[in-house]
Order: sequence, then structure tokens, then C-alpha cells
Amino acid sequence: MVDITHKQETLRKAIAQAVVVASSPATVEAVRQGKVPKGDVFEMSKAAGLFAVKRTSDMIPDCHPLPVEYTKINHEIDGLNIIIKVEVKTIYKTGVEVEAMHGASVVALTIYDMLKPIDKGIEIHHIKLLSKTGGKSDYADLKYHQLTGAIIACSGPVFRNEKENKISQPARDIFNKYDITISFDALIPDDMDKLQAIVKERVAAGDRLIVIGGGTGLTPGDKTPEAIVPLLDRRVPGIEEVIRSYGQKRTPYSMFSRSVAGLMGNTLILALPGSSKGMKESLDVLFPHVLNVFRSLKVE
Repeated sequence: MVDITHKQETLRKAIAQAVVVASSPATVEAVRQGKVPKGDVFEMSKAAGLFAVKRTSDMIPDCHPLPVEYTKINHEIDGLNIIIKVEVKTIYKTGVEVEAMHGASVVALTIYDMLKPIDKGIEIHHIKLLSKTGGKSDYADLKYHQLTGAIIACSGPVFRNEKENKISQPARDIFNKYDITISFDALIPDDMDKLQAIVKERVAAGDRLIVIGGGTGLTPGDKTPEAIVPLLDRRVPGIEEVIRSYGQKRTPYSMFSRSVAGLMGNTLILALPGSSKGMKESLDVLFPHVLNVFRSLKVE
């Protein structure tokens, strides 16, 4: 199975369709009037579809067990076609398109089984996904080719070459992934005055995103929040809450993080953990959704 532990739970929705094609108007009329020998076609197939949706992971090896929180099954008759639509919703880390298609398939098979004694020419057509929403793919358009940003790594030990510099690479990867131009990329010691001076300089230069890694812990040298908070016009506590909530599900030590997010003018400043793992996880949970701030601010 694919590893989805890094993903965030979001509302996921999928709608799938299957079509059962009768060979005779008499078959369709029997369905309409409830005169099929095996019983009520719609009610029986709906029940089968509900079971199928909930047991998809038992049938499809790579499907993850997930909480199915809503399923709706509709039938529609159009000429000789019995059109089946299955809608499935969940709040989880992965989508429900296979669940919806599995449900539609079993509804169609149940109808086929119930009608084959009276219609030897019945067929199943067009099992397909009609739509899906949820997850990062919904935000694929949140790319701002014209954005420029700065990356600042703050660490005394790294600056003194006592530790390897792994702080900035996750930020570089995210900037490149979302077409954000890196206008400034530097490593500095834990120095409040120097950090504040660089941030002011980058805002004045027109950078609209500044990612700072390091200095958010609890040691005496960790002063990034103290340097950044006085510069902010507005804190964005929701961003900070998302970072800590996501991290807490992966390590209890996230409770000690003092990540900061806020706006200085139209520039978004993110002060994140200095470990490469903490930096990567923080950026993974924020992007691309956080880029919507520039749409809200109408920054082009």
C-alpha cells in the first residue's frame, strides 16, 4: 500500500457512474412496476452498493481502509438505459474514487443478476469516474510565477560549521515546485538584529514570501519568534495551529515548537523549525493552500 502518513485529512468526494442497458422495453417496464421476479431492483441494488462501498479495501488490495461518512446511490431510467450514480464522501488522507466506482460496479452487477432471467441481452456499460474533489489536486492552480521569495536559515552551530546545513533544502524544493523565484538564500547565526535587518531588506526589495528556518525552539539562543513578531502587522494564528497540529500527530515534541506566521505589509513570513524534517513537514502541510493568501491580498 502507498504510504499516506504524510498527507493531511481533508474532505474528499467522488461521483462514479455505471450504465445497465436492457435489450427490451419490457425489461425496463418490469423494473418500473416492481414486477421483476427476484424483487425490487432499485432497493436490492442500492443495498448491495452500500455494502460494496464500505468493503472496497477488502476487495482491492492497495485501497486503504477509510471511514465512509456518506454514500448516496441514485438510479435513473433513460430509454433502455438504467443509469447508476454513486456519490461517496469522507474526511481522510486519501480519496474515495475507487470506493465510488466499486459501489457503482456492484450496483450494476446486482441489477444485471436480477434482470438476466428475463432479459438475456442485458449489458453493463460505462463504469467510470465522473468527478472527484479533495486533497492537493484541488489547489493545482495556486501557482504564482511572478512571486519572489527569500529563504533564511538561522543556526549558530551550522553557521560555525559545527553541524551540516540541512535547513534550507526543503524550502528550496517547495519554492521550485510552485514556481516561486528565490531572490535571496542565506545562512546566518542566531542574531536577532541581523535577522530583523534582513527581513526588512527583503520586504523592501519586494519579496512576498519569506521562509525562516531555525530558532523556534526553547534554548536560550532560539530567538526567531522574538525577532519576527515585532515586525508583523498581523499574526496568522491559523497557519501556526495547522503546523503544530500536523506535527503533533507525528511526534509529541511538536508541542515545543514556536513556529510563527504573519504578514508584514503584503509579505507572508513563515518562521519554521530548523530541523530538515520539521521544515519539510511544515511546508508539506501548508503548500499549496497557503498560497491563497496572495489571492486574498490580490498580490499579482
